[in-house]
Formats: sequence, C-alpha cells, structure tokens
Amino acid sequence: MSSVVVITGSAGLIGSEAVRHFAALGMDVVGVDNDMRGYFFGADGSTQWNLQKLVKEVGDRYTHHSLDIRDRDGLDKLFTDLGSNVGLVIHAAAQPSHDWAAREPFTDFDVNAVGTINMLEATRRHAIDAPFIFTSTNKVYGDTPNSLPLVEHETRWELPEDHRWYGGIDETMSIDSSMHSVFGASKVAADIMVQEYGRYFDMPTAVFRGGTLTGPGHSAAELHGFLAYVMRCVMEQRTYKIFGYKGKMVRDAIHSHDLITAFEAFHRAPRVAEIYNMGGGRFSNCSHIEAFKIASEITGLEARTEYVDQNRAGDHQWWISSTARFEEHYPDWKLTYDVPAILREIYESNNERWKA
Repeated sequence: MSSVVVITGSAGLIGSEAVRHFAALGMDVVGVDNDMRGYFFGADGSTQWNLQKLVKEVGDRYTHHSLDIRDRDGLDKLFTDLGSNVGLVIHAAAQPSHDWAAREPFTDFDVNAVGTINMLEATRRHAIDAPFIFTSTNKVYGDTPNSLPLVEHETRWELPEDHRWYGGIDETMSIDSSMHSVFGASKVAADIMVQEYGRYFDMPTAVFRGGTLTGPGHSAAELHGFLAYVMRCVMEQRTYKIFGYKGKMVRDAIHSHDLITAFEAFHRAPRVAEIYNMGGGRFSNCSHIEAFKIASEITGLEARTEYVDQNRAGDHQWWISSTARFEEHYPDWKLTYDVPAILREIYESNNERWKA
C-alpha cells in the first residue's frame, strides 16, 4: 500500500482529524492548507491555532504546504514530486458557508468547483489508483427537504414516523428543481465532477454528503460551525442569532472522528464513483433549542440567543441523513458520538481558549 496521504484543508476540522488518524496508522501525511478560512470568516475562523497544534502533535509524519487549491500548477508540481507514493487523497478544503458565497460567487466557485477539478486532475495524472475522497454536503439537495410534511413539536420539527425518510434521507432524493444557495450549487458542480472522474476514468472516488460535521477541531464562527459555535457562544456569553423556523430546525451531527473512520473503511476497500449521505442519523441529532439546552447543562451557563424571524435562503428546516447505503457497503463501521458527547468534548477541549 502506498504510504502517503494528501489532505487538503488539513488544518480544518475534517482535515486535522484525518491528519492525526492516518499518521497514527503509519502513513506519511502531506497537508495542503493556506488558511482561506481566516479570509472567509476573520480571526474566529482562522485555522492557524489548529495547524500549530497539529505540527507539534504529529511531528515528522506531517509535511505542510501553504498551497491554494486554485493554484493548478502548484498542485501539479506537488503531485509530480510525490508520484506513485500517493496512496490516498482526502479533499476537504472548501468555502463552506452559503451566506458567504453570495458575497463573492467567483471566489466560492473557484475554491469549491475549480479547486476540486484541479485536485482530481492532479490525482488522475500522477496517482490514478489512489482512492479520492471528497467531502461534499447535503446542500446538494437544495431546499427539497423543506417540502417534506413536517410536524411541529415542542422543541423541534419532525417527520411522521410512517414517512419513508423518517429514519433519514437517502441518496435517492433529487438534486433538481430546488434552491441550493450559491454555495450549494458550487458543491453540486464539484460533487458531480468527483463522480464523473470515477465513472469516466475508472478512478476509486467517493462523495460523502455531510450534514453537520463537527468536533473539537472546529474553528467556530457565526457563518459556519453550528454545534461548536453554539458551545462557543455559551462559554463566551456571546449572543447567538437563531435564523427562522422558531429555532426548531433539526440537524444531524457527526463527530469528525466518526467521519474519518468511514473514510478509512473506504480507503481499505475502495469502490468507483460512490455517493454516500453521511451524518449522525437518528443516533445523533438535535434542534437549535435542544442544542442550547444541552450546552447550558454542560457549562452551567445560560445561553444568550436572539431570534431572527427570517430563515436563511436555502437553509434546511429538517435534515437527518440515512447512512444505510454506507453501512451496507461497510458493515463494520458505526457511529460512536451522539450530540451530548460531541458538545461535552467541544467544551472540554476549548475550556482554555473560550472564556467569557
């Protein structure tokens, strides 16, 4: 098995979890990250703190390149130098916010869509047999989930138990005829291209359509990082703006560790042009109201929230993923973190950094 894994967005939430995981398995990790998150979201969003932590913890197994995924020639040179040593590519770098994407549509598309084809082409030219894993998003389905027959409960919206998707939305939901947000559309372009490189060039590619990806490695900012930002606001006594749906919108949440073990399963037994909805499913989900209640119980602090009646364009009112397809292909994989466990770990890991 080739010994190098290339990880983009390597100082971010998913990237840094992947760096630690695959380094611990004995692979050499080449990270690509130029802290664009700091450009998108300011100081809150910068991943510099995580990069420093990573370099210290992982040591010689990790090599960092402050390279922009829009730099086609730079990526090609990197892959030329690494050659057939590349045994796995994890593409996690992205512009992840639909609010932000509308401000700079060209930047959003260049990072999400063009950056992805740059990575695919570099992989095809220099390491065609390496599994290529892409972190996509449930936003590829646009706002179609909002047409589901949701029922209002005391703290959440919910699907009737006899609905086909009560256990979670699967990959058969259409991506057409819906509002995606500019961000969702750029991720659709990338998502389809990853599938296409798999089918057209017979490459082992996988698209993981994530819901709320979370964990202690998140550089939580208002525009991105739901659960981590909930905890940050409670710990720092910031006011959290809840946008629409009475604060009862539901998200399923998957800890970065559980996502990376899914990546490892695919790496060990790759398939061609796969798509997987990936999230916490029925095991790990909450509404905004429920998240604040749990965060307050953990910290002993009251949550400060401000309600804005207008929901964000293209936002999901209810989303729970079905991971049944992935579990069918990889029956040994399972979720280990639920929402309370995730929030507790975010609290404990950031106790020194986030204080009122």
